Amino acid sequence: MKIVIDTTAATLAYVSDGEETNFGLYTKEAFEEISRQWVRVGWSLAYYHNFSWFGLPILQLPEDLLRLQEVIYRLRPEVIVETGVYQGGSLLFHASLMEALGAGRVIGIDREIPAAVSGALSSHALAKRIRLIEGDSADAAIVAQVAAEVAGAAPVLVILDSGHSREHVSRELEKYAPLVTPGSYIIATDGIMHDLADVPRAQPEWATDNPLTAAREFAARHADFVEEQPAWANRAGPLTKNVTYWPGAWLKRVR
Repeated sequence: MKIVIDTTAATLAYVSDGEETNFGLYTKEAFEEISRQWVRVGWSLAYYHNFSWFGLPILQLPEDLLRLQEVIYRLRPEVIVETGVYQGGSLLFHASLMEALGAGRVIGIDREIPAAVSGALSSHALAKRIRLIEGDSADAAIVAQVAAEVAGAAPVLVILDSGHSREHVSRELEKYAPLVTPGSYIIATDGIMHDLADVPRAQPEWATDNPLTAAREFAARHADFVEEQPAWANRAGPLTKNVTYWPGAWLKRVR
């Protein structure tokens, strides 16, 4: 596959398997192709490792965080459950939004939470909004503990950002989907892995072993969930697709 950008002629040529397709450079189609390659190159260079939130590292694409913020503002979840803690930045992101909204709490789950991370979170000004649970997110005992923590809460939003294998995400989806309240979402992050299998730092098996595959298989099995990218809160112009690491991630509970 080859892409040729001609700024003089203001065109983008896409060549694949001997077939050439041409777009105007300043079109929706050109933007989407350039964005796809930008995401792939940026991921290979660890672009997403260069951000923090309220003092702690956060490994997310900024647009994904802004889109998530739009949903949290509209949905006003009483509880956000997130699997995968890393260094705590995403928990602070959720907690800061809840603090601004005046209500809500976040539960973070990880197999191992280093003392430095738990210490930074417990001493943070937003600590009152955060509950940490250490253990395998797909373990039945951990799921039961989380279920007890969220019992009676609504809305409940779940974000899956721990292990990203198809098998692990599938297990998490089955175990945490029942906690999601109607109208809310379970989000299987980092489905972009399916489109990164051939870039540096990636693995060839990611073409099928990824969260996007797990999410689509889950939606096919469960009629009470649909794959639905939330509508943009503010939109101008012809663009319709997010620049995202989370393609196909948003599974909305419809009943």
